[in-house]
Amino acid sequence: MKRKTAIILRYVILILGAIIMLMPFLWMISTSLKTQPETVKIPPIWIPKHLMFSNYVDALKEAPFFRYFINSVVVTSLTTVGQLFTSILAAFAFSRLNFYGKNILFVIFLGTMMVPGEMLIIPNFVTLSQLHLVNTYGALIIPWLASFFTVFTLRQTFQSVPDQIYYAAKIDGASDWHYLWHVLVPISKSTITAVTVLQVIGSWNAFMWPLIVTNTENLRTLPVGLQAFTSDAGTNYALLMAASTFVIIPMVVLYVFLQKYIIAGISKTGLKG
Repeated sequence: MKRKTAIILRYVILILGAIIMLMPFLWMISTSLKTQPETVKIPPIWIPKHLMFSNYVDALKEAPFFRYFINSVVVTSLTTVGQLFTSILAAFAFSRLNFYGKNILFVIFLGTMMVPGEMLIIPNFVTLSQLHLVNTYGALIIPWLASFFTVFTLRQTFQSVPDQIYYAAKIDGASDWHYLWHVLVPISKSTITAVTVLQVIGSWNAFMWPLIVTNTENLRTLPVGLQAFTSDAGTNYALLMAASTFVIIPMVVLYVFLQKYIIAGISKTGLKG
């Protein structure tokens, strides 16, 4: 009886947690289907009287969202590929190669993870300004081509691969480059997939940095483009939530299809929380 009660209590807690997590998304979809007066009505209503699917069409006409979408795809793709390439090479160096000052260098880089990202905004902006890269794709991409969190995560996975596999590959005549890309990377595909998805989500949802380094609509990404629904006269919440739905859906679909790789990848690294 105690065991059944514990199981029931566990599922109740999980269901309540799932409902709490889903409420913001349900509210977003509900608001996207309301009329403007219904979005500010007190007490708030969950189910609108008339479903305004036309809000989605109006949201797409309000701003050049196709251009924003292309920009988001380009920036997310290039930053993800670049970050993976640099992180894989760095993680392999810290996990398998022996060079002078490796441990000290690793600790120094590890310390950079303690620095809040907001503190890097001004130095990065000043650097890009001196290089005349502000309001270019370079400003959106270059600062995010390296991430020590990704390096640290991949290093943990690479170190878990038995040394015997590395020595066997060397005996067979494989170079470090061949061993990395033909042996180590395929073995670590779950972790690589996990950090890839996390990077894609982070880059896709980035708001502060693209807002600071872009001045024209031609370079704005989707999160920044949502400002089109806020003006001095107020915010059109119905259209804003409709546009937000377009922004979020690709990431939700991506996570649903790859969630097992994310869980497996994070589990292999031994990271918690």
